[in-house]
Amino acid sequence: MSSVNKVILIGNVGNDPEVRYLDRGIAIANFNLATSERGYTMQNGTQVPDKTEWHSVVLWRNLAEWAEKYVRKSMKLYVEGKLQTRTWEKDGQIRRKTEVVAENIQILYRPEEYRNMNANREAEQTPAETPVQENMTLEENDLF
Repeated sequence: MSSVNKVILIGNVGNDPEVRYLDRGIAIANFNLATSERGYTMQNGTQVPDKTEWHSVVLWRNLAEWAEKYVRKSMKLYVEGKLQTRTWEKDGQIRRKTEVVAENIQILYRPEEYRNMNANREAEQTPAETPVQENMTLEENDLF
């Protein structure tokens, strides 16, 4: 029996994507996505506050280049991908970070300030509301 590694998130972008290019011209973008659960009141009157989770999202190649043009802080996104945990050593300590490697992304809502900013670009290129998918196989040396 095979296993499944699938993540679907709908949340708000916490920072503009940080995009860099690896030696071979491969684009990689990183940003944080916040998902929130509403608070509630229990039957005994106890208030349970809103809970926000922050997710590190990684985009490769065409998705990274697309995000560089269209994704901005405060936008609401649909992100579909898989979990990946990186491990490295720093200052003699083993560090780990779990990230969502996006394979499909879609802008669900853009604040007014971004709607006008990208209007001319969108007329010439793929609209930001169109889902963007990246089918790829990552090589180990592409990760760092």
